[in-house]
Amino acid sequence: MQNITYNKTTYMALAGLFAALIAVGSWISIPLGFTPVPMNLATLAVFLAGGLLGAKYGAVSTAVYAMVGAVGAPVFAGFRGGLSVIAGPTGGYIVGYILAALIVGIIVSRESGIIRVITAMILGLAACYLLGTAWFMISTNTGFAAAMVACVIPFLPGDAIKIIAGAILVKKLRKHI
Repeated sequence: MQNITYNKTTYMALAGLFAALIAVGSWISIPLGFTPVPMNLATLAVFLAGGLLGAKYGAVSTAVYAMVGAVGAPVFAGFRGGLSVIAGPTGGYIVGYILAALIVGIIVSRESGIIRVITAMILGLAACYLLGTAWFMISTNTGFAAAMVACVIPFLPGDAIKIIAGAILVKKLRKHI
């Protein structure tokens, strides 16, 4: 396998591309009536950013996404943007994307096997869940059990599918990026 290295400008362009991919993933969402947290494809894009760009540029891409949304661009789920979204019940998950991409990027290396990639994505998702659910509990004054029912348990099957799809895509695309 050929080891491709890019210059900083190329990595920054890829980070911008992945920030846009995260926004598109956020727009592909299904609102759930019982929680303000929608089901969307943003986490899949976050996994790809960390797995394909590495820790530094994967985290940069998710940070760019969060900052663009924070200044008001409608990149978040439901075509929303602004600091009110970051400060709202879903804000911890958006910030958690940065940590998830960083964790995936740290663990996944160019020669990582599929099990390592899946494990990295599970750990990245766990960090995102931890940060997001903690912020949800604080911002909504919700207890732990209710927050788990509203923000974690219903999302686990879909996230398992996103992790499997993400791991396969990282393994297939890694040689091209």
